[in-house]
Amino acid sequence: MLSLKERYHKEVIKELSKKFGYKNVWQVPRLIKVVISRGVSEGASNPKAVEISQAELSEIAGQFPMITYAKKSIANFKLKAHDPIGLVVTLRGERLFLFLNKLINISLPKVRDFRGLSPKSFDGRGNYSFGIREQLIFPEVDYDKVDKVRGMNITIATTAKTDAEARELLTLLGIPFRK
Repeated sequence: MLSLKERYHKEVIKELSKKFGYKNVWQVPRLIKVVISRGVSEGASNPKAVEISQAELSEIAGQFPMITYAKKSIANFKLKAHDPIGLVVTLRGERLFLFLNKLINISLPKVRDFRGLSPKSFDGRGNYSFGIREQLIFPEVDYDKVDKVRGMNITIATTAKTDAEARELLTLLGIPFRK
């Protein structure tokens, strides 16, 4: 059984070259990065929530996340400038392939009533984004230590010029799209 990275280098490049008629191997779309982000709305009033969320995201991604801070004060949300409001982690290289492999083969099949990811979530430039409602689908998260169910957004950035090329790339890598 080939790993995701090996399959990309051996099979996906050939398939994409054949389908889209690329003459050079560097024209073939490839993955640039995966960005995992999570909003922690109670971060301003409860700094412990940011720490717990940061530990969870660190275990899931295999890399320490960066805290994002509010740029402006918004009185309706009881938010002051420079309050912690979210986390973001960017995966590249080997960690990108390890995370995608875990997501495709272990985590997404655990989602209740999962019929595939929406094929409409491309941005027009070959990048794909989707959300996950709960962190419990990842094997690293211990159910007993979870204080609150939190979701996350995942963006997969590619070098594809069009959404059709990006969708074909992600389909060949094993991302399950809804029919």
